[in-house]
Amino acid sequence: MTTNRRPPPLAFLCLVSVLCLLSSPSLASSAKRHYVVYLGGHNHGGSSATEADLQAVTDSHHDLLATHLGDMEKAKNAIRYSYTRHINGFTAVLDAEEAARIAKHPGVVSVFPDRMKKLHTTNSWDFMLLNKEIEIPSGKLIKVPSEIWKAARFGENVIIGNLDSGVWPESKSFNDKGYGPIPAKWKGLCENNTKIGVSCNRKLIGSRLYNKGFIEDGSTADPADLYNPRDMDGHGSHTLSTAGGNFVPGVDILSAAGGVAKGGAPRARVAAYKVCFVVEDGTSCADSDILAGFDAAIADGVDVLSVSLGSEDFADYSYLADGLAIGSFHAVRSGVVVVASAGNSGPVQGTVANFAPWIVTVGASTTDRNIDVHVELGNGDRLKGTALFQKPLPDHKQYKLASAADVKLPNATAEDAILCLPGTLDPTKAQGKILACLRGKTARVDKSRQAKNAGAIGVILCNDEASGIELVDDIHYVPTSHVVYKDGVKVFRYINGTKNPTAYIAPPVTTYGNKPAPSLAAFSSRGPNVVTPQILKPDVAAPGVNILAAYTMAGDDESRKYPYQLESGTSMACPHVAGVAALVKAVHPDWSPSAVHSAIMTTARTRGNTGDKMNDLNEHESSSFGYGAGHIRPNRAIKPGLVYEVAAHEYLELLCSIGYNSSDMGELLEKGYKCPKKVKSVFDHNYPSFSVPNLGSGPVTFKRRVKNVGPPGVYAAEVKEPYGVAVKVVPDVLKFDKYGEEKSFKVMVAAKWKGAAKGYEFGGLTWTDGDHYVRSPIFVTDNLVIDQSNKIVGTY
Repeated sequence: MTTNRRPPPLAFLCLVSVLCLLSSPSLASSAKRHYVVYLGGHNHGGSSATEADLQAVTDSHHDLLATHLGDMEKAKNAIRYSYTRHINGFTAVLDAEEAARIAKHPGVVSVFPDRMKKLHTTNSWDFMLLNKEIEIPSGKLIKVPSEIWKAARFGENVIIGNLDSGVWPESKSFNDKGYGPIPAKWKGLCENNTKIGVSCNRKLIGSRLYNKGFIEDGSTADPADLYNPRDMDGHGSHTLSTAGGNFVPGVDILSAAGGVAKGGAPRARVAAYKVCFVVEDGTSCADSDILAGFDAAIADGVDVLSVSLGSEDFADYSYLADGLAIGSFHAVRSGVVVVASAGNSGPVQGTVANFAPWIVTVGASTTDRNIDVHVELGNGDRLKGTALFQKPLPDHKQYKLASAADVKLPNATAEDAILCLPGTLDPTKAQGKILACLRGKTARVDKSRQAKNAGAIGVILCNDEASGIELVDDIHYVPTSHVVYKDGVKVFRYINGTKNPTAYIAPPVTTYGNKPAPSLAAFSSRGPNVVTPQILKPDVAAPGVNILAAYTMAGDDESRKYPYQLESGTSMACPHVAGVAALVKAVHPDWSPSAVHSAIMTTARTRGNTGDKMNDLNEHESSSFGYGAGHIRPNRAIKPGLVYEVAAHEYLELLCSIGYNSSDMGELLEKGYKCPKKVKSVFDHNYPSFSVPNLGSGPVTFKRRVKNVGPPGVYAAEVKEPYGVAVKVVPDVLKFDKYGEEKSFKVMVAAKWKGAAKGYEFGGLTWTDGDHYVRSPIFVTDNLVIDQSNKIVGTY
């Protein structure tokens, strides 16, 4: 049985309105707050709209609001954003009763409270073979550009937008030396209206700031962060440079992980949309600001949007009451590929975020580069961990070693002290020792900070069982080695069984070609998708552990300022896929977002560099709940052979099939949209994967079609059946005579015996002509059950 906080299915069958959202007593009050009023799309031509067109939209928003507030001046004062280009709607300060009345107004799709979201590489691109190592006649090994880099001209003139925490423009990753004129299609601007604003150039062609929702929420941030588009957090610079940063040679961090920093599309133009701000416990991003960022980015002319942020709470979730889902829908409809992070709530199943079917959702994996920090215990055991730190131990000798629980203050518990929590370590006991701290509850780096404050000279950071083999190359305050769970057990066993335990922590050493790789990160959020379980999420996995990329140089701690930093998270995986999407768009500028989406998924690989299936945490075999279709392979993505293409109206048909109706969706398209009288099965949505969450209800048939984007050929179906499940493909051979030709087929899934697929079973379908391999994952379970407490309670 797997449990986690998730939304009940009923949440998606209710009408999308504030009347549904106001069921909580905390919302049913007269207190004013920020609400998003979503009206769908526009009919004025989007990016070609004149100023008069845009003003007319704003005026219509004022008129609508005035009819409910009773006064035009009140309406104008209440509105914070008026979305006028592609997204039609506004945000305004309202009370619950006003919001409920507006929700009933003809043409209003949804009204929902402004919610806050959180922000969710020298070697990673080499690991994915964008640089190929070849031997020249002299015997020397050199690196040459891969096929996709050459074909895409390194992503030249593709525009990548990033919704994040801004940008640090002085980074070498955004230098414009050697760049020609800005592409004529770019309609954006550079906000540089403060002394510490952002100066754009021919590489970094745009920056915008959206903060009204954050301010209205009552959140506080440093004015230097809040009122200009400069990145004071580092997250935005890191993600944007990973997707489209320049080649920057000679980059390292504390003499480790050295090499050439670069983005996936290093000659792409980039633009930053700042929608996230630093708060006391991390970062915060408002739905209304995110929507404003999407609306601007679409109008500005971006080709790809990288969005490394998302929600952590999906109670009462609705696609039509989520700023990221709404914004990304309009972006995809306008031809923009949207890539988003899957979330960092793993390894618990059913935690995947950003599951809208029009988004490319990305999980995080490791690469084959390690920064090794060896620990030598007094009993002769030698353990390999990882970490970074400024000054190694002065001498290669054995130092006193203690469990952090044994150096606790009198008023602290052993349970808190072993976690090296603030205020738990006694300086008189910790002085001069290496402490063994257990991972959990607080930030990994803070544990070495607390050890340093208590006078300790080093830390062995031991994974708990849940973290397994996941290691992170953090920059620590004292010499530290972060070790896997089983080695942590050895450390504590040695300490508890030895009278005078000792240890030595060696300096960091960078190694490459480690195996197995990639492995799925423990923190990476897992499926199944409990909102629309017939759509398997995440879609793919990409490097997201210990990624070195550009960073902010803001902050007060001079000892921890580095222009390039190692970061981990699905936030880091997302821009890897965005970079690949930009390369695919450079080679195939006429491809739709769904074609790019399909190409990335169907060319992915589920095996690592040992030839075995990708590992999960604790060295277990992973599954499509973690990596989706597999780990991205950039060089294959430009030649997928076949693609599963989806038109904008088909996403609306999907919404109809899962319980939304025409009034819910209102004006998602300019002329409105009506659900068909005979609603298609959700299983017929043309997605590049197959998910059966209820096989116990009987056999399931999928209808799919594929489009030939390669030479004429004959493709045969190869099926790997999930255990206990029969899969039949009709027809099982498809013949294509020309480019662009489409063929339809059915996939029939049935249990081989009663009660089959009681657990989660996985398989796959591959279409191949002997040259191309178009792979799709298959997931089957007997009955995925979600209770009213927003939990997956099991499969029956």
